[in-house]
Amino acid sequence: MRDESLELTTNQLSAMSVLLNNGDLLMGELAAMENVQPPSMTRIVNGLEALGFLARRADPADKRQSVVALTDSGKQVLLANRRRRDEWLAMRIAELEPEEREVLRKAVSILEKVNHA
Repeated sequence: MRDESLELTTNQLSAMSVLLNNGDLLMGELAAMENVQPPSMTRIVNGLEALGFLARRADPADKRQSVVALTDSGKQVLLANRRRRDEWLAMRIAELEPEEREVLRKAVSILEKVNHA
């Protein structure tokens, strides 16, 4: 089976991850969460929609706005990509010396502080 996520850009994978983690979002909310301008997010969403990974519908509260949702196909591709990356990382970490793995273990808490600052 072909890994379709290999042909996706980092921006596309990131937008899909935001939707997986946060649920359906207005196009503007997705753009804000990704820290990109709305026209850029429109291009990202258009590409993913053409691939069948995202679906767009009118916002029931304001028909001028679009709600973006991850499709089942998009979720499967995204999760397959994550599994592939996790497997790669696990293999690389297993190759490290025990002392190096301990340094990484300690670094995780520091990186979490930075990420949540």
